[in-house]
Amino acid sequence: MILQTQRLLLREMDQGDWEPLCAILQDPEVMYAYEHAFSDQEVQAWLDNQRRRYREDGFGLWAVVSRQTGEMIGQCGLTWQDWDGRQVLEVGYLFRRSAWGQGYATEAAMACREYAFTVLDAQEVYSIIRDSNLPSQGVARRNGMAVRGSLVKHYWGMDMPHLVFSVRRQDDRGRNGSVLAL
Repeated sequence: MILQTQRLLLREMDQGDWEPLCAILQDPEVMYAYEHAFSDQEVQAWLDNQRRRYREDGFGLWAVVSRQTGEMIGQCGLTWQDWDGRQVLEVGYLFRRSAWGQGYATEAAMACREYAFTVLDAQEVYSIIRDSNLPSQGVARRNGMAVRGSLVKHYWGMDMPHLVFSVRRQDDRGRNGSVLAL
């Protein structure tokens, strides 16, 4: 286990998480911001990439598990992303549809922000979100983030405008941290 919150456990994903990961990445409604639900091979590549990140970076997108049910309900974590000619530390999140609207993404994203500041000693944490993904933008705002810029990602032959949100460590002082890093 990497992190725990009041309702959630965040841990590294392993091959045993393939089926719950498919339930997320192969659901067209969940993947609307990507405009592409994943194939079995793409889910496996996604999982392999997270495991590579754990080895190389010490973090990645982690499985988000409900403490009440023990089920994996999503993924949330930290990854390096390119923006404005540099690598920035991003909090990313993606949850299965049945977990939407219950505050899980916000709770997990806040825990990851806190982890970035306290464990990784980051000075700024980002979330890069499709301009049409209003629910995820709301999570970023509840995570103390403000829009700092924009970029266009090219994915599946399409230009996809994104907003770049961030919160700086000095702006984060005094927030109520509700996470236990293990």
